[in-house]
Amino acid sequence: MTPPPSQTRDLPPEDDDAFDAPDAVPETSETPPEDDAPQTPESVKRGVGVIKSYWKHAPNGPGVYRMIAENGEVLYVGKAKNVRKRVASYTRLAGHVNRIARMISATVSMVFISVETETEALLLEANLIKQLKPRFNVLMRDDKSFPYIFIARDHEAPQIAKHRGARVRKGDYYGPFASVWAVNRALNALERAFLLRSCAQSFYDNRTRPCLLYQIKRCAGPCTGEISTEDYGVLVQEARDFLSGKSRSVREQLATEMTEAAEKLEFERAARLRDRISALSAIQGAQGINPRTVEEADVFAIAKDAGRFCIEAFFFRAYQNWGNRSYFPRADASLSEAEVLDAFLAQFYDEHPSARCVLLSHQIEDSALLEDALSAKLRRNVDVIAPQRGEKRELVEHALNNAKQALGRKLAEDASQLRLLAALGEVFGLPHAPRRVEVYDNSHTGGSQAIGAMVVAGPAGFMKAHYRTFNIKSTEITPGDDYGMMREVLTRRFARLAKEPEKETDPEAFPAKPDLVLIDGGRGQFDVAREALRESGVEGVALASIAKGRDRDAGREQFFIEGREAFRLPPHDPALYFVQRLRDEAHRFAIGTHRARRKKEFTKNPLDEIAGIGPSRKRALLLAFGSAKGVSRAALSDLEKTPGINKATARMVYDHFQRGD
Repeated sequence: MTPPPSQTRDLPPEDDDAFDAPDAVPETSETPPEDDAPQTPESVKRGVGVIKSYWKHAPNGPGVYRMIAENGEVLYVGKAKNVRKRVASYTRLAGHVNRIARMISATVSMVFISVETETEALLLEANLIKQLKPRFNVLMRDDKSFPYIFIARDHEAPQIAKHRGARVRKGDYYGPFASVWAVNRALNALERAFLLRSCAQSFYDNRTRPCLLYQIKRCAGPCTGEISTEDYGVLVQEARDFLSGKSRSVREQLATEMTEAAEKLEFERAARLRDRISALSAIQGAQGINPRTVEEADVFAIAKDAGRFCIEAFFFRAYQNWGNRSYFPRADASLSEAEVLDAFLAQFYDEHPSARCVLLSHQIEDSALLEDALSAKLRRNVDVIAPQRGEKRELVEHALNNAKQALGRKLAEDASQLRLLAALGEVFGLPHAPRRVEVYDNSHTGGSQAIGAMVVAGPAGFMKAHYRTFNIKSTEITPGDDYGMMREVLTRRFARLAKEPEKETDPEAFPAKPDLVLIDGGRGQFDVAREALRESGVEGVALASIAKGRDRDAGREQFFIEGREAFRLPPHDPALYFVQRLRDEAHRFAIGTHRARRKKEFTKNPLDEIAGIGPSRKRALLLAFGSAKGVSRAALSDLEKTPGINKATARMVYDHFQRGD
């Protein structure tokens, strides 16, 4: 989606003579402002001088500019129809809001990129913001892809399935659905309504009798011929019609068939049709508000409270509500709702396809640009509007109410989390409430598949994007040595942290260095962890360990910290409950990761160890000999006769198993 830039400029500052060139037309005045504001801080004056020196290199057309700090951090990415005019607006010494003044103060260089059109500038700006995450831009934060319902077109008995990611397979994609839960619910109902198969191709090809889904009336059984290809094709077309907005006609057709079956005394068939109609009603009934006149729309509403923003997104397709999702973008409190929504939408649609109509709670400045960009991407007209009346306005109001409620819940949760962090800091003697807490745990089975796990918590709760696992690599650790495993995990974690240069970043950004480290273990684990931290050279990190109480009872935990005897917390102390939650989350994450690794080891096929044996050759060998053990016992001559296996590959497989013997 990113347009190719036509010109990039990053030139050293020269003298300031060119700043008063005739074609210099800043956005706010005819000539650049003079340096006659003695009340302006020196840092702002210095930043203005830097921007003036770069201003003369700015293009006189559409483009994108970056403001860069001394350490190379990108502070801000902006776009403009005329970059030179926009940059000139930063050269005033007064009249800026605090956010812009701080940004100007920190700027030491600028980079300009010229593009052909203002629409290309919008797309490039959104792409760069998502890549660079500048501290002074509005950041979307959550850019997860949405799930879709997929009906294949590459098989005589098409499959219905959940899909996320690139659309590489031939078929029809219906969505987006706001959550996996929403698409799973819809899939279950669609299987009952249209009896389409959801099994994988390999499962379908190897059936000799119908599976359980056929028995519970969630599949028509095309794999074993329980339904003809033609009749199954009718079911597939009905499903496509329903998902394309023809739900009323589909239900009317099914109702007609049910009545005809009942009149012919075909009561079993009538009952099956009744169940299918009920399944369709369940889909629409569970979707809450469904529009009457709006076939397809994305609805965005933004709410602001206590300097925080929440954007609620609803997705309507085929006259049906396919769910909603809340976003909490990072944005300066001085920005208006319209400004935040404007910046958010460009980033949101950088990856996600849009509906034909985008409904907004606030009129945004770049609505025309966004329309052009989305229309070019979809190759059809897209309307971006802030409706004032009618059903479209009702949809926006519904989204706005949800945004206000979601923001209220988020503020309450964050306030509670901040109180818990403050209590944690007080319990463990920290000078202030910790902003980043790291909790460590190990998991293994008799010393095998040993892993270490790190979970992270902060003011916004558990920060799952920062979770990490460590495969225990040292051969010197005795299997089952929890002390040795903890030492390796902490040494690797903090050795890496010590190598990372400390950057002057946004004080509101989530820190990379923890304020508090919690270890699941007693005095021995605490001593090992303390030694590992000391050897790493990282300073300013508090350490505590949690020992399970007698009989491993929750509420009787002992805590170990530096310079204090072991102690307990009162049974009903909120800080104790918070520590238990942190420890349990680390335990859950460690156990889950270990089990996934162990399962992978257990299900590993010996053929996977042979270089040059990919999925196709592996499938050919298994079909010919039934199992990996059968392949290992096969003679060279038999391997050479396997379809898809040449003599060189047969020799390689044969030699591999002979060496194993």
